[in-house]
Amino acid sequence: MAASFSPCGPPQVRVFSPPSTPTGNRHFLRIAPSLPAPPRRIGAHFKLLQKRFSGSVICSSSKRQSEEKLEVERLFSNLNQATLKREPGSLSSAIFLVAGTTVGAGILAIPAVTQESGFLASAITCIICWVFMVATGLLIAEVNVNTMCEMGSGGVSLVSMAMRTLGKVGVQIASWSYIFIHYALLVAYVARSSDILTNTLGIPLWESGILFSLIMGGICYFGSQRVIGAVNGILVFGIVISFAALVAVANGDLHWDALLRANFGAVPMSIPVIALSFVYQNVVPVICTNLEGDLSKVRTSIVLGTAIPLALFLVWNAVILGTITDIDMGSDKIIDPLQQLRSSNGAVGPIIEVFSLIAIATSYIGFVLGLSDFLADLLKLPSGQEQNSPLPYILTLVPPLILSLLDPEIFFKALDFAGTYGVLVLFGILPAAMSWSDRYSSSTNSSSLRLPELVPGGRITLAVLIGGSGFVIISELLENFSHK
Repeated sequence: MAASFSPCGPPQVRVFSPPSTPTGNRHFLRIAPSLPAPPRRIGAHFKLLQKRFSGSVICSSSKRQSEEKLEVERLFSNLNQATLKREPGSLSSAIFLVAGTTVGAGILAIPAVTQESGFLASAITCIICWVFMVATGLLIAEVNVNTMCEMGSGGVSLVSMAMRTLGKVGVQIASWSYIFIHYALLVAYVARSSDILTNTLGIPLWESGILFSLIMGGICYFGSQRVIGAVNGILVFGIVISFAALVAVANGDLHWDALLRANFGAVPMSIPVIALSFVYQNVVPVICTNLEGDLSKVRTSIVLGTAIPLALFLVWNAVILGTITDIDMGSDKIIDPLQQLRSSNGAVGPIIEVFSLIAIATSYIGFVLGLSDFLADLLKLPSGQEQNSPLPYILTLVPPLILSLLDPEIFFKALDFAGTYGVLVLFGILPAAMSWSDRYSSSTNSSSLRLPELVPGGRITLAVLIGGSGFVIISELLENFSHK
């Protein structure tokens, strides 16, 4: 998107479609000087509905320079190609998608990795990690919308963002990190869901894995935005109901004094899994497209969509760690408090199984949508709702299914490895580095018209995000080498 201003009159909006960039069912708008308006184009799917300009104009005898910040209600409109009617994504659906993606298998592992540090220390760590992951998600949204403006197309994934801001090196880091973490987590999700379905239905493990992948993958491929949003809403509602039932049943055995225990020395080892539990950034490009580039709605969906899982994590961890107090810390092997809770309270077992399966299903949907969109962009395949190619979905669904069946005990190993070496690189260092280049590099910030920054603090905030991620990664590496 470019902007120029005429001293003779206000800017006008003109439709354009870059010939070199396939836009699918979207067209962007260019703000041009005051010129005769072109004939109305029926095929234009994108409209700039509201323009609010703020800033200062610096004048001199030789030239006039202006630095403007553009705040828009939305950048474009999503139209149904069959009916030519606008079908915007709703804010509630975006919130449910973020919340559902966040509440995944990570919540099942939080009690196991925080039992040594205690509830109080782990609660503080959860809140800090939440703030950190909200900031990186907003940075991804900021860069994504700026990239859509520059490229003149929607559905921009992390690859295109990294190429525009960090070049080929950034693309390689983003691509391999993105593929690694998504496949690792999808393997963990399929492995755990297969185990639950096998115990519940009494069918072989391979049948459970295929059944789960077909049902959830079919919803992602065949479902429209409204259908997927409705399914996510139902699943999130199921999470809340099962979660409330779990708290009600286990609340009678809660030891309140146990919640005050804090061992901050054990906190660093729990950070990767806690950070992993707040992963939702893979669906941020999808949300930016569904919400038509409306930065205000994108910000709201990210903050509220992650605040719901934060509350669930804190209550969940309090119930588990406050109920199971006789935990053996002498073993190097991770002891799952959920298994102890199942054995000590027979009524809790079925509720935990239902909660776990729904939590995995919501997160699975978000990761399948994010990875399939990423692979479609990587393979230069159409990713619009009316033009979905089956290949990205096949590549997304089949490998995790095979790997989970080859090693059914891979759940904790996949989560730990992905959290330590995937999340903090892909959703910690990379978003801050892309935003740094997007904001301050002359090669990517050549336009005088800029969208508002979603994360305040400038270079200091970005440096803290990069430095904090790097510190945790190095600490984990040193800890693993010293332990060996």
